[in-house]
Amino acid sequence: MTERSLDTAGAGRAAVAQPPPLPVLARLLPAGSYAGRPGALVRRSATAARRTWLAIVSGIFEPVFYLVAMGQGLGSLIGALPGPDGTPISYAAFIAPGLLAAAAMNGAVFDSTFNVFFKLKYNRLYDAVLATPLGPFDIALGEIAWALIRGGMYALAFLAVMGGFGLLLSPWALLALPAALVVAFGFAAVGMAATTYMRSWQDFDLVTLAILPMFLFATTFYPLSVYPRWLQVAVEVMPLFHAVELMRGLTTGAVHAGLLGHLAYFLVMIVVGMAVATRRLDVLLLK
Repeated sequence: MTERSLDTAGAGRAAVAQPPPLPVLARLLPAGSYAGRPGALVRRSATAARRTWLAIVSGIFEPVFYLVAMGQGLGSLIGALPGPDGTPISYAAFIAPGLLAAAAMNGAVFDSTFNVFFKLKYNRLYDAVLATPLGPFDIALGEIAWALIRGGMYALAFLAVMGGFGLLLSPWALLALPAALVVAFGFAAVGMAATTYMRSWQDFDLVTLAILPMFLFATTFYPLSVYPRWLQVAVEVMPLFHAVELMRGLTTGAVHAGLLGHLAYFLVMIVVGMAVATRRLDVLLLK
């Protein structure tokens, strides 16, 4: 074999062995954190979900119950409320976007906290995963992606219910599903990052302590103006508030540049949550 053919063969092997291009976030993480195969974790979660599909699907009905009880029942007593642009809308149309945001949040948070904690502390799944070429960033990205799928599924189902009740008041509502996926992504990333600090199941009382006040106060059921100013400031810091405002603007057609600020809030959550989750997994599993 000639020297030129050897060089060609070596170049071909080098091209085959070249790793996949790194995402921008992966370049900021420890070497060996990313193998480019988070889809393996997603497929594993999808396979495991076949046995628990009833528990997963049951989460779709919770926001529907709230919509019927609060929107149709209580709404008949309240009447119309001013929408984001001041136009009067029914109480059901007011709370439906908030319930949509909460559905995306709940689906993502449940999977990225309770399920991840079980796999991390009891099932020891991630120890086995790290015996393969996959790294901590693959684990974080794969688990967050599955939580995103679950949150997106809840959001899609509830959007269909909103459409059936005639609560999608604008063509801008077509963007509500992509927005819900961003919301679910943000909550899943932060949820998984927080889970890496959990020590026992009792710590999950803190998850409820964070989720329940957001659901009640983050303008899901009432306009921000009903609160005193000090409480308004506290509400405006909550992630769910930004999700509700984003969904309400899209589903009612009150689209303005301020919605980009709500979207940017979740992009920051995604970057920070994934970075923290990956570094914590690196510490817990590799050190």
